[in-house]
Amino acid sequence: MTDPISITPLTCEILEPLALNPVETHRHDHEELWIVTHGNPVHSVDFSAETLRSPVIVYVAQGKVHSFLPDEQTQGWLIRYKSDFIPQSRFNFYSGFLEKVQYPLSSDYCSTTLHSLCEILLKESSEVNPDYTVMRHLLSAVLAKLETDSKRDYLDTKTSINPKLETFNNFLRILENNFRRPEGADFYAEKLNMSARNLSLITRAAFGKSATEIIETRKLIEARRLLLNTDKSVSEIGFELGYNEKSYFTRVFRKKTGVTPSEFREKSFAMVS
Repeated sequence: MTDPISITPLTCEILEPLALNPVETHRHDHEELWIVTHGNPVHSVDFSAETLRSPVIVYVAQGKVHSFLPDEQTQGWLIRYKSDFIPQSRFNFYSGFLEKVQYPLSSDYCSTTLHSLCEILLKESSEVNPDYTVMRHLLSAVLAKLETDSKRDYLDTKTSINPKLETFNNFLRILENNFRRPEGADFYAEKLNMSARNLSLITRAAFGKSATEIIETRKLIEARRLLLNTDKSVSEIGFELGYNEKSYFTRVFRKKTGVTPSEFREKSFAMVS
């Protein structure tokens, strides 16, 4: 990707060739935001496929291994942008703790505001000399609108008034600074002055996962990033993430992903577009 941002309407003319000749699983050097307003396309992340139910937002972070196969009804928008084009969004933040970052939209998703923002963004991108400052502001507005319209409470900027959601986000922030350590849920619960049981009740309510599962997911997402972007050995990566034994790290990785770390690296090595 050469431009810092691009937007493409998901129309029959654009998607039909893709449906007939699907793009192989790949990874890329930018962020992608799929706003699927109609249809049930199949999306695969890190070799795990799922049929999407529209309307839905799908965020694909830089470096993720993924593919997208539309059906005949698929419509919406695809926005691609460089990771340094806009300050970290909530979608980007939560991508460190979720295997797949996708959020169902509210029934009134297709608001005039969202449609108009995407139309203006498309018009500006079509100019001979696009104003990227304007496009940055428009993208920020699109992200803010999607956060408001999604059905995920923890995306809402007003969650700070909810003590449980505030605790949940504090847990994620502490985890982000400590996930490489060989610590379990008890360590984070103590930091938050609560029991591990209560912490897991909060994380399950917000994310549908226990604190232990979120800790493990964060480690494995980082493991995949290191496997794809460094020459470190499997043993080195496991040790860096708090796994003292390569065999245990490999076992946990395989249980979660279906492949060993070495197999994941081999399958992903040439998948860059």
